Amino acid sequence: MNNIVLIGMPGSGKSTAGVLLAKNIGYGYIDSDLTIQSERKALLSDILSTEGVDGFIAIEEDVNARLWAEKCVIATGGSVIYGPKAMKALAESGTIVYLKVCLEELERRLAGKDLFSRGVVMKKPGATLAELYAERVPLYEKYAQVTVDCSGLTIDRTVDEIIRILNL
Repeated sequence: MNNIVLIGMPGSGKSTAGVLLAKNIGYGYIDSDLTIQSERKALLSDILSTEGVDGFIAIEEDVNARLWAEKCVIATGGSVIYGPKAMKALAESGTIVYLKVCLEELERRLAGKDLFSRGVVMKKPGATLAELYAERVPLYEKYAQVTVDCSGLTIDRTVDEIIRILNL
């Protein structure tokens, strides 16, 4: 299959860039967070509250491992990298693109936003964005087949860079 799977930190632009990328290259679009919400009939934050972090990660892994798509851009949740079965299935379905953004820019992008209400998975309760970043970046780098540094780029330039790097 020939999907493009976007991974990265919350606020890296996966969902927004995903929609624009799909439109630009004529692919379908799937937001796996929305798929989770649709299947569970609940907001991500509510699923986190009722199922806990480990339960949410198990649900996220199951949903992403079962996704079937062809010629789609798939925007994943930032915590998808905690599920090795999901990452294996996603890698088999297409190219995994890590949207890399420096911590300082993520702090600016997420300033004033409640990470919990966004459904951000924090394995360590009360973790800072810097701690979450330090924990996740090695996993994003492990699973990435392609890395696009989005620091300082507009969303349109991010999409252009993905297209350029993937020769689309």
